Parts: sequence; structure tokens; C-alpha cells
Amino acid sequence: MLPAMAPSPKRRPPESLAPGVDTPGRAVTLRDVAKVAGVSAITVSRALSRPDLVTPATLERVREVVSRTGYVPNVLAGSLKSRRSRIVAAVFPQITTTLFVDTIQALTDRLRQDGYQVLLGLSAYGEREDELVAGILGRRPDALFLTGIRHSPAMRRQVLASRIPVVEAWDLSPSPIDMLVGFSHEAAGAAMARHLLSRGHREIGLAWADDERALVRRQGFLAALAEAGVRPVAECRLEAPSSFHLGREGLARLLASGKRLRAIACSSDNLAQGAIAEALDRGMAIPGDLAVMGFGDLEFAAHTTPALSTIGIDKAAIGRLAAEALLERLAGREGPAAAIDVGFEVLARAST
Repeated sequence: MLPAMAPSPKRRPPESLAPGVDTPGRAVTLRDVAKVAGVSAITVSRALSRPDLVTPATLERVREVVSRTGYVPNVLAGSLKSRRSRIVAAVFPQITTTLFVDTIQALTDRLRQDGYQVLLGLSAYGEREDELVAGILGRRPDALFLTGIRHSPAMRRQVLASRIPVVEAWDLSPSPIDMLVGFSHEAAGAAMARHLLSRGHREIGLAWADDERALVRRQGFLAALAEAGVRPVAECRLEAPSSFHLGREGLARLLASGKRLRAIACSSDNLAQGAIAEALDRGMAIPGDLAVMGFGDLEFAAHTTPALSTIGIDKAAIGRLAAEALLERLAGREGPAAAIDVGFEVLARAST
């Protein structure tokens, strides 16, 4: 005899949004909101786009129904009429480190003040930039933010053909696509070298990531050393993106070369932090046995032991100024006539 089967639990009905709105497989529409709120569809539209045109009581009622039903306005329908998507696309190399976070936040906050949202894309240091930008442009953003100035000719033609405002950032160039907000990586690299030289260091090694802006900083670093009659004693090239682990590996490889090393310059603070950890684990004193220099002034840099000497950039200013340049153009005005150079600062701390 088979055992008695336990009765199947009754399936819980879906949570009710509002009478007449719970239609399976169909999104809540503006007309649904109007029906539940007891007003016309045009009143709902005005309440959402021009709240100053409806009474406070009506506005409160519409907002309450929108919240209860989960209605999301159809932005595409409005953009077809106005030819504005209210979207600014922003392309960054990566977000695995915090280097670009302040720029992203400032860009997003400033654009949001004027009713624009940011669509974020990651290019993997240029590996996917062409494909990514083509996909973005196909969605018709109102403007575009690009990290860096080195793009393929095909992508550059696509961006120019889109006829939308463009800001390139985190670099400088005499021939930008449109507008530019950044700083000189070559000058920043030279400043790193001059700081180490000013502290009396001559036996210098490099642990450097191979992304394009880091390599420009390397050129500036080496040029400043050559100007002082100094050559690096050893160099380790590392694959981008930088990381703590790669910093440890970079110093280990430099020390394994057998060359006498009294200072290490790293292309990022993440590499420098890893180098400090590797040196301390080997019983080395910093900066007594080894001086360490980074780049970027990430949040931890001032709080490592010892505090990390680095190059500081106003990362938030890059995002804010880029947003303001785009907004000027979107409002039909000229925008900045020349590149905006935010500069950088040598932050001399205990590690050097």
C-alpha cells in the first residue's frame, strides 16, 4: 500500500499591485496608473515630467500609485519625440581598483542635477573599446565620455559621425575629438623620477603596468632620469590592470635580478602597496633599505605603514568638469574652447 501523499501547498497568489493592473505578462502602463489614480493619462504625464503643472494633492496621489504599482516611465517614447535620450554614456578602462571611482561619482552626480543618467561601459584598457562604443552609439546617447585619447581610426570616425558632444578625459592631447579634461602623464612620470632623485636615490627599479597611460608616464620617468644622467637598474613590466598581488610579484622579480636596488617606482598605488608588503615580509626597512613611490593617491595611500609617496590627481574634478563641459554643449552653448588641465601634485610621504 502506498503511503498517503501530503497535500500540495497552495500556490501563493502574486502580490496585488492594484485592481485592474495585475495582467500577467504585461508591464504596468501610464494608462494603468491613470486608471488607479482616477485622473487622465495626460495628468499622470504632467505629474511625472512637469510636477509644477499639477496640484499638490494630484501630484501626491499619482506618486503614491506609481510607487505602489512599480510603474517605470517609457523614456524611449519621450526620446522619439524630443530626440533626446537623457543618457550620457561613459567608457572607463575598469572598476577593479578605485582609481576611477571618484571621477565616475562626480560625473554621475553633476549630470543627474540636470536630469541626465550615466550609462557605464568598461573597455578593458581598450581591448573592447571599438565594439563597446559602437554598441553604445547605436543606442543614441546624448553625449559621450571617453577615458584616454588613444582610439582606433574606425572608432574615431564613428564618434565624429555621431555628431554628439564628446569629452575625452584623464589625458591631454593637441588634437582631441571634441573636448578634453585631464593632465599630462608624461609630466607626472617625470615628477615621480625627480622626487626620487631629490631624495638622493640613484639605484632605481621600475614596476610598471602595460596600459597606455602608464606607459606614457614611464617615458616621462625615464626621460627625467636620463636628464640627470641616471639609468634604471632593473625594470619589470606587468599586465594591466594593476593589483596588490602584482606589486608583490614585481618587487620579487626585481630583487631576483640580483641588481642593487634602493628605490622602486610603481605605475600605480596598488603596485606600490604590494611592493611595500613584499619588502616588509623580507625584513627590509622602508625607506631605509628601499624607497617606494606610487601613482594615483588612492584612499589607502596616506594610511599605509609607512605612508606612501605618490602623485595626487583631483579625480573628482575631472568628472565634474567633464560633466559641465558636456552640459554646456547639450544646452547649445560652445563649451570650453581649450583643453582643461587639472594638473597633479607630488605627495611626498614617509615611503621615500
